[in-house]
Amino acid sequence: MHLKEDCAKEVLEEFGFKRVNWVLANTIQEKSGDGRFRPDNRSWAQRTFIPEDMGHKVEFIVNSHSEVVNGFVNQVREAYQKLNLFGPEHCEPNSWEDLDYAGKVLVLSPDTLRESCWTQENQLWYAHDGFGCSPHAIGRSIRCTCLGDGEHTRWNRSDFIGVLQENLLPEWAEEKLNELTGQNVDHSMEGMKME
Repeated sequence: MHLKEDCAKEVLEEFGFKRVNWVLANTIQEKSGDGRFRPDNRSWAQRTFIPEDMGHKVEFIVNSHSEVVNGFVNQVREAYQKLNLFGPEHCEPNSWEDLDYAGKVLVLSPDTLRESCWTQENQLWYAHDGFGCSPHAIGRSIRCTCLGDGEHTRWNRSDFIGVLQENLLPEWAEEKLNELTGQNVDHSMEGMKME
């Protein structure tokens, strides 16, 4: 039971990450009684929401040996890591639930973007204002600017993962942020200061 080194590449090219991840996560969740799935793959699968649908979820299961599925999941996860996208681990803790987003650099969820737009440049947005900036407001809308291409639009608070940790702001994004806000980011002062 061996997989070719780039077995997942062809499948990802044909079906994309979102669909492949969903089917693999569904497979591991549906076979929860199979103790042969690796703990890290089990944990990975649990992060994917699979809606309750007793009649159809079983139609989206990979019927291969658990160790083959483990190997394939590992290849898919490695390919995803190579995309170098921002995730929850790059955001301020509890920022989605607790922080006001106004004046912050936000990370747009890859789930919101088409896969052809999966880049850091398309993920980083500067939040200007909107009811959605407040974590407890009834409104959801946030007016913001993409740091990658300068596009102005509105997103809902739920489209974002959270506030990017300042020390992880790429140099190109820092330059765009300076242009946009007229401020210099000073990491040693843990914030922004006017100059």
